[in-house]
Amino acid sequence: MNEETHIPRRSFLKTSATFSAALLTGAPNILAQDKSGLKTPVLGEGEHTYECIHDWGTLPASIAYGNTHGVAEDSQGRIYIKHTVHATSNSADAVVVFDADGKFIRSWGAEFKGGAHGMHLVKEGGDEFFYLCDTVRHMLVKTTLDGQVVWERGCPEETGGYKKPDEYVPTNVATAPDGTVFVSDGYGRNYIHIYKSDGTYLNSFGGSGTKPGHTKCPHGLMVETRGSEPLLVVADRGNSRLQYFTLQGEHVKFVTEELRAPCHFHTCGTDLLIPDLKSRVTIFNGENKLITHLGDGGSYEGVRDKDRSAFTPGKFVAPHGAIFDHSGNIFVVEWVEVGRVTKLRRVG
Repeated sequence: MNEETHIPRRSFLKTSATFSAALLTGAPNILAQDKSGLKTPVLGEGEHTYECIHDWGTLPASIAYGNTHGVAEDSQGRIYIKHTVHATSNSADAVVVFDADGKFIRSWGAEFKGGAHGMHLVKEGGDEFFYLCDTVRHMLVKTTLDGQVVWERGCPEETGGYKKPDEYVPTNVATAPDGTVFVSDGYGRNYIHIYKSDGTYLNSFGGSGTKPGHTKCPHGLMVETRGSEPLLVVADRGNSRLQYFTLQGEHVKFVTEELRAPCHFHTCGTDLLIPDLKSRVTIFNGENKLITHLGDGGSYEGVRDKDRSAFTPGKFVAPHGAIFDHSGNIFVVEWVEVGRVTKLRRVG
């Protein structure tokens, strides 16, 4: 972490005044003074104003991020990052754990190297577990918080929708209040599969297409509890929309405005957080109307495979996962070859 350095009083007062005035006027993109004396981007406006801290968390020298695909926070405030592992990494561990200040705690999950994709943390009674998707091994895996396998499931051949097991490429998971598990086959046949919490297969729905009930890259899932009854919301990324279903798989509605390529979801109160692969992070209100777009970088084309020196501060390249933490800050992980974890520290 950066150490604090002395800032001349006159410069400090001038910067503070500029920052305060910008917040009061609701300026969407301003710069604030960080502890190193360098300029740190500030994104958003009003109550949704965030200091943008790129490359959050201190990795040990043995670990080099690959594409950072998943992020979660446990009940102790620890942050988990799931990544594919870079070719230069000395460690194959695909899950990295930090404390709330970004200090490295441990890593695990070498078996997910290359295939590390969605991660979903769930509480069951007094315990917490992960549901983890592996796009290389074509598997859904339930683990403890330190990576001990509880159960794992491969291609759900019960559906009759697969000619061979590797057609199944799961991308993300959601769980209902009763523990029911929903798995999206986002890179495969575009089905959504339903399991009991013990891994027993129940049913499937969806499949490829653009009509209601069909999807094109159902990349992310969330059980929506902001309304009067739980609904399953799907990041129907290839169709540039959100699609809502009952928990039995019946189509309810679409949301199409202000979306490019939605990847996943998280909520804080009535706010819906959407990492959009096409270079921005979006927040909707309880009626799924736009509150703000954060860090709009325009396009990831020609950028996502570059060194991080090519990334513009305050702009996102390809947001793939995002969460609110317990304090209302936002963590964003991106689909870039060298990985990037950004903390948006709430200041509004």
